[in-house]
Amino acid sequence: MAEGTGRKAGGGLARPVTPSPELAAIVGSNPLPRSEVVSKVWAHIRANNLQNPQNKREILADDKLQKVFGTDRCTMFEMNKHLSKHLS
Repeated sequence: MAEGTGRKAGGGLARPVTPSPELAAIVGSNPLPRSEVVSKVWAHIRANNLQNPQNKREILADDKLQKVFGTDRCTMFEMNKHLSKHLS
């Protein structure tokens, strides 16, 4: 039998990342997997009714999200690009 590749589980999307102070205002300051960060941001968007009613793909940023996105609106496809700047 061949041995494994030597890679450890927990990399990539499952690897915990630390949110910036701006992003921590939404998701908390504890390290989280990237997928959990995105889930918590979507929970914030839905809880505060921040999707554009005419175009559900567009997010209308509130004060907290403006600090993360750097703009007052963005599409759901651009959101991950903005989030990655706030994760380390």
